[in-house]
Amino acid sequence: MKKAEITRLFPAHIRNALEAAQFPMEQVYEIRLRVNAPLIVISQGKEYFLTEKGKFSREESEACFVSAEDLKETMEYISNYSMYAFEDEIRQGFITIQGGHRVGIAGKTVLEGDKIKSVKYISYINLRLSHQIKGCAAPLLPYIIKDSRICHTLIISPPRCGKTTLLRDLIRQVSNGNRYLPGVSVGVVDERSEIGGSYQGIPQNDLGIRTDVLDCCPKAEGMMMLIRSMSPEVVAVDELGDYEDIHAIESVIHCGCKLFATVHGSSIEDMKRKPLMQRLVQERIFERYIVLQHKDRAGRVRAIFDERGTSLYDDKRKQGILC
Repeated sequence: MKKAEITRLFPAHIRNALEAAQFPMEQVYEIRLRVNAPLIVISQGKEYFLTEKGKFSREESEACFVSAEDLKETMEYISNYSMYAFEDEIRQGFITIQGGHRVGIAGKTVLEGDKIKSVKYISYINLRLSHQIKGCAAPLLPYIIKDSRICHTLIISPPRCGKTTLLRDLIRQVSNGNRYLPGVSVGVVDERSEIGGSYQGIPQNDLGIRTDVLDCCPKAEGMMMLIRSMSPEVVAVDELGDYEDIHAIESVIHCGCKLFATVHGSSIEDMKRKPLMQRLVQERIFERYIVLQHKDRAGRVRAIFDERGTSLYDDKRKQGILC
């Protein structure tokens, strides 16, 4: 990731602060701008204020101050002075830019009936930087491939613990092939453009040579579209969220496809308490559960379980295996 790719999106005083910064951009996960508030950077899971001289600080008084004009100028750079061209994405609350980075936005919504038509007076911007760590999923392959067969796998993770990064590399490794299994076709439903980070229809992240991507498509509808049109052997989705997703999962499995998915949580017990997930756990739909944590860095595997809840790996007993 080139620093200039990121700094060019901001007004001069913020750009100068980022250019003066000594920290690697690869360690930055979010840059948050809020109107009339200090600029905040999330790096390695910790929150910092960024000073005008490019230093990380814990003191709010030392931070760059973000004005309404800064937000307006940032949106102009992000949209290349054509907000209209991004109208559909803005309606969903984010814009995906070159490099696969996602710009989340908030402000005043404009309604058309009971649906969101657009967002204006944008007063909050969250730039989430896309990180691709090739090879980070390699240690998991022996756990999710059993007898030369891919297991239905659910990645359970609190926010900012690297679940999408892990899923992305898992897709790439299965698509390209690995020491445990030849490459297979993978269908990705990328509802929020976070897995592939597609820009003008082209994934900016490497998802493998046998991967097909449906970008900005609702998960439930997209899973069925891929099965009907692309005949994937594996279907991958990020952040299961509603009952339609669950019904689609059942259809995917009944069609003979394998499934990779992620969900917010911190344990299998969390899944059992969620009405949405209870039945999937009880019926042992997923054959592997990968539980992440943010111990010393994002992407640390805390535990791996099979469909019966039997522990296959526990970070308390062994050294962490991921990243």
